[in-house]
Amino acid sequence: MLIDRLRTALRPRALALAVLVLPAVALFGGAAAQHIAAAGAAPEIVAFDLFPNPKTLACLTAGGGKTPSVHAIVRRGKLNDTLALTLRNFKPGLDFDLFTVQRSNQLADGSADPAFKNFGLAWYQSDIHVPQQNERDDDGRDGATVTIRTILLDQIFGFDPDVSLAPTNTFQLGFWFNNPADAAPCGFDVTKPTPFNGEHKAGPLAFITRPNAVTGLGPLCSNPDTSKSPATCNP
Repeated sequence: MLIDRLRTALRPRALALAVLVLPAVALFGGAAAQHIAAAGAAPEIVAFDLFPNPKTLACLTAGGGKTPSVHAIVRRGKLNDTLALTLRNFKPGLDFDLFTVQRSNQLADGSADPAFKNFGLAWYQSDIHVPQQNERDDDGRDGATVTIRTILLDQIFGFDPDVSLAPTNTFQLGFWFNNPADAAPCGFDVTKPTPFNGEHKAGPLAFITRPNAVTGLGPLCSNPDTSKSPATCNP
């Protein structure tokens, strides 16, 4: 039958695609942003890590001595992109607020940026909940996960003519303690909350991405234009 002949013809191509994709997916655990793309094209999948705020790390860590880690995978879509964020080894019960922001307070090597003044334009994306023991997330999985769908790769931006803010990209990704009291044991002054939640009374930064060492851009820029200085992102 025609269908059987088509299946037989397509099977080698599908196998070849699997051989190419599976090793690439295995790279997603690396510390730096990693891209999968055809030659000369913007990548369809981008994977990167977020890194802790050293001041609050003790308030994030669960028992057992394992260091908290955060991994992100972004899949490009026709109308919008899908970001899946996975948190591991976090203290159970914590809540966070996820933002894309204009700037990181860390340099590419992980050191504090001495020129940092503020995070610039911030765009509220989602809440994050770390389940209690034996609790599962909305998708029935153990551990802390969150998935969002929006414009992310290469084009995410905001602007405000009322304050003369030109179109400004938010290529960095970070999240903040929702409850300031959760960070109090790490020295955070709960009487001076940050604006990073819906009530504008959040705690300090918990995790954030770092800029690329060459371009200075955050990992949500997957297609940089290095012919300019400073580098820009090809939308």
